[in-house]
Amino acid sequence: MATLSTPNTQREADETEIRHLVADLAHAIQAKDLDAIRRIYAEDVVSFDVEPPLQHLGIDAKLKNWERVFTIFQEVEYDLRDLVVTTGDEVAFTHAFGRLHGTLANGTTTDGMWVRATLGLQKRDGRWIVIHDQASVPFDVVSGKGVADLEP
Repeated sequence: MATLSTPNTQREADETEIRHLVADLAHAIQAKDLDAIRRIYAEDVVSFDVEPPLQHLGIDAKLKNWERVFTIFQEVEYDLRDLVVTTGDEVAFTHAFGRLHGTLANGTTTDGMWVRATLGLQKRDGRWIVIHDQASVPFDVVSGKGVADLEP
C-alpha cells in the first residue's frame, strides 16, 4: 500500500520532481546563485521575460538577465503562489504567480510586483529541465501600459 508521501505513479513522481525543481529555482534566486540557476535551465532555453528584449535566447542570455536583477537588489526574496503543474511523459508546464521583492542596492525596500510565471519543461536524460519560461504582467488595452499593482 502506498503512503501519502510516496508517489505511486510516474506522473506523480514527475510532478513531485518538478515542484522540487521550482522550489530550487526560488531558493537559487533568493541566494543570487547563478550556478544553481544554470543547472535548472536548458542550454537552449527560450525566455520571454518582463524586461526587453522580447526574448532571451540561450542560458547565457537568461543568466545575464538574472545577473542584472541581482545587481539591483542587495537582498532579494521570491514568493510563489498557486503553483499548478501539468505533466506528460516528456514535457510538462507550470504556471503560478511570482514576485521579486526585497532590499535594493541603495537600501530602499520594495514590495516588487506580482507577475504571471509559466515554465515549459522537458525530460532530458531522465531529468526535468526548463526549456522555456515566461513572466508577464497584464496591460491596460486603452493606455497600452502594463498594470503592475495587481495581487493574486
